Amino acid sequence: MLRPWELRITLDRTLPTPAYLQIAHAIMDAIRRGRLVPGSALPGTRDLAGLAGVNRKTIQQAYEELAAQGWLTTEAKRGTFVSALLPVVEAAPASPAAARPEAAFPLRRVAPNLPLLLPSPGVRMFDDGAPDTRLMPAAEVARAYRRALLDGAHRNRLGYGDPRGSIALRQAVADMLNADRGLNCNAESICITRGSQMGIYLAARLLAQPGDVVVIEALSYPPAREAFRAAGATIVTVGLDEQGMRIDELETICRTHPVRAVYVTPHHQFPTTVVMPPERRIRLLALAEQYNFVIVEDDYDHEFHFTHRPMLPLASAHGWGQLLYIGSLSKLLSPSLRIGYIAAAPGVITRAGAEIMLIDRQGDPVTEAAAADFMASGALKSHARKVLRIYQARRDCLADALREALGQNITVTSPQGGLALWVNFAAHINLIALSPKLARARVALTPGQAFATNGTTTNGARLGFGSMNETELRDAVGRLKKALFF
Repeated sequence: MLRPWELRITLDRTLPTPAYLQIAHAIMDAIRRGRLVPGSALPGTRDLAGLAGVNRKTIQQAYEELAAQGWLTTEAKRGTFVSALLPVVEAAPASPAAARPEAAFPLRRVAPNLPLLLPSPGVRMFDDGAPDTRLMPAAEVARAYRRALLDGAHRNRLGYGDPRGSIALRQAVADMLNADRGLNCNAESICITRGSQMGIYLAARLLAQPGDVVVIEALSYPPAREAFRAAGATIVTVGLDEQGMRIDELETICRTHPVRAVYVTPHHQFPTTVVMPPERRIRLLALAEQYNFVIVEDDYDHEFHFTHRPMLPLASAHGWGQLLYIGSLSKLLSPSLRIGYIAAAPGVITRAGAEIMLIDRQGDPVTEAAAADFMASGALKSHARKVLRIYQARRDCLADALREALGQNITVTSPQGGLALWVNFAAHINLIALSPKLARARVALTPGQAFATNGTTTNGARLGFGSMNETELRDAVGRLKKALFF
């Protein structure tokens, strides 16, 4: 029989895991590693309780749990044994590295190269253009949720459904796109996603395979770049100027590469916020037809345009043959609602639904029903009009505060829309090297270099103003000034 002192168990009293489960896991680990072989006897409950420093009942609970799972067997008047039905495992030598989680198994592919700013208490964070969730009409949204939950339960509509999203929300989104953005679509042209990033990921899955060339701007949205890279695409960059994508450079690329897709944010270029003018839009659409590539149009903040009516999307002037349109309700309400959408030809939408079956099966029926209700009632449009004025005032506040505090050390142009502005810093300011000073001043931002691809250099930064009120914005600028000059 196994002597009691051969089984050593150390409990961690700081863990929330009950003592009997810690003991059970330790015994299971000893069996898996070959230290306890099938048929070997375990110490009596009283002996093991003394060794582990617990009462006898705790050991009994552990043994009962392991017996129920088939690891142990109990024989009357003989004791408790490792099940003889388990395979024999050759004992492995103890290794400190083997206990480290990172040494357990290799991970395939390279991790995505993505900048990430996480909220931290007491830190003013210039995000990349998030909304202020404090402005969300929570009471109205809650009422829509309540109606959706009760009605869904009553009508048995809370189970699995169409992976493309509920027909009510898809039709509501189609109606919005047709009325406000000049598109020509219906419910069959819409796939609901869990935010615009899922839409981008699906677009990459649908369009790109290893070796395909995908063109993005030299400064672009990193998660989009990494989504196409993960699909195996070869990323080729095209230059930018004060009017967005350099279409002349894109044409040169098309002459030398078989371009599969072009990812673009023409309404407010990400990250620089500039608007692509009509003449470039027309040329981009013509190139798509001439060279047979697909335009992936990411219209991530269409609702926020301050100077005039927003410019219509590329999708409004083009059929669905060579264009896929992505949008989101996250900026209007809250990212936590997780509602984005793809608009494309019905065949593309059907295929997108099939891809969703691999990763998500379907969305959230309650959230989708509540969002459809909120849109159909006109509450979403009313909310958009209200917050537009607030965000415009915040844009002006941040731009003025930056000019006043940093003067000749920056160049900032107030964007026509969106929830962020682009700031170019003087050459003597190195934002990456300033990281420790920014941390001490308790202010956070993402250097523009994080948005660069293929060696492109920039000394700018995208500063979101939507998620902070005017008092918070002035305080954040004061902290930024402190980090730069003190």
